[in-house]
Amino acid sequence: MPRFVFSLALDSKHNSAYQMNIIDRFDQGLVIAVLEFAKERHLAGEMKDTTPFTVAPGFTTESHGFDVVVAVPPAVHQYHFGRDNALGERVTGVFPAYSCEFSGRETLEEAVHRFKRMLRPTVVERPVAPYLRMRYENTRTGSGSLGASRGFTTTDVLLRELALLEGTVGSFVEWENFRGEVWHVTWDGSWLVNGGVRSEPLSESAVLSTLGCPESS
Repeated sequence: MPRFVFSLALDSKHNSAYQMNIIDRFDQGLVIAVLEFAKERHLAGEMKDTTPFTVAPGFTTESHGFDVVVAVPPAVHQYHFGRDNALGERVTGVFPAYSCEFSGRETLEEAVHRFKRMLRPTVVERPVAPYLRMRYENTRTGSGSLGASRGFTTTDVLLRELALLEGTVGSFVEWENFRGEVWHVTWDGSWLVNGGVRSEPLSESAVLSTLGCPESS
């Protein structure tokens, strides 16, 4: 395909192959490093049915901030399906990523959503996409999340809703990071963060630090 480069490395031990896809800006050094790391760690053999993201730490490169390589099964990547299903079933998708993007608690449905819509694994220069689940309600704007569960969102949405909290009694923003740590912020004449009173809101840098991602990503 004109914009894509598909790279595969055979894994004879598991009678399978690792595949990494890149769009627009192909980085051969990064692709080789990811595929070699996946083969050396035998990530195809480490995958479990209950964990759709297999996250292998210890990955480093000189030109990128990625700190893990992630392997995903055919049910997540869906490569070659509809064209060569037999090949698709033998392929393990791999891509470089950041450890703060995965909790290890994702369901298959959540993994597919994150893989296809949020992580952008084919983009070499992509920004970090923290594992971030949020629920909120704002009595002034009338906006809010549905139900009692936290849903996946992005940092810009989190920062926007926190900025809209001041002066809205009864409103709240609650979010969770990849470690399962939760923050709950309300405004009631003063700021309440996990029940503690503050004279001023959390700064943008303080909010982003709760997500546990590297600042340079």
